[in-house]
Amino acid sequence: MHIGLFVPCYVDQFYPDVAVATLELLESCGMQVEFPSAQTCCGQPMANTGCAEMAVPLAERFVEIFQPYDFVVCPSGSCTAMVVHHYDHLFSGEKRAAFEAVRDKTLELSQFLERYVPAEKLNFPSFPHRVGLHQSCHGLRELRIGACSERMVTGNDSVGELLERVPDLTRVTLKRADECCGFGGTFAVAEADVSVAMGLSRVADHAAADAEVIVAGDMSCLMHMQGLMRRDGSPLRVMHLAQLLCGRSIDINHDAKEQRR
Repeated sequence: MHIGLFVPCYVDQFYPDVAVATLELLESCGMQVEFPSAQTCCGQPMANTGCAEMAVPLAERFVEIFQPYDFVVCPSGSCTAMVVHHYDHLFSGEKRAAFEAVRDKTLELSQFLERYVPAEKLNFPSFPHRVGLHQSCHGLRELRIGACSERMVTGNDSVGELLERVPDLTRVTLKRADECCGFGGTFAVAEADVSVAMGLSRVADHAAADAEVIVAGDMSCLMHMQGLMRRDGSPLRVMHLAQLLCGRSIDINHDAKEQRR
């Protein structure tokens, strides 16, 4: 399969190893992966702040760039959900068919691995640590990659199933496993106090469960919680799912300055 790697802006700027780990992971599964260097922001910041019309040129550019690929894979539930669920009202007329074709082949990383990679190719390195899984709201409530407590149905758990395949990994039990971390992109700026309170609550849940590392499919949620943990001097670490599945060190996102403290 020919995969177009869709890398979110914040991953590109702050956590580039997440993109590299995603590339390595897909290639280890036998995929032909290409990073189209012309890609830009998907337009989510504009849409989140009520300026949806400003996202139209970015959405059209996204469709143009990713049309040639068999699948578009993204290490982010948030940016995937923008394409799959929020581009819909940005396209009409003759551009609509091209958008729908790209939308239908755009998947979050764990979705793609679960649906299209044979189980015998999903062999991961040992990770002998206690892991708390944070499921992002976009992943749970829009992409349905896990079960939400507000819905009385059983859902998929693509991230959890991948973690179960990692040798020596221990997944801790959280009290409120599907609660929002409070980041929400521009929500964290407009409602900073509420955002911080929500983030601290999530970190406390992971700490109380004796997790060593918080793992998620969205680095934006982890960035928010990592900032709060850094200020409190918490020993907890954060990792993207792709980094864990590639066998990165538990300290991969813990910078040298923090380690000297």
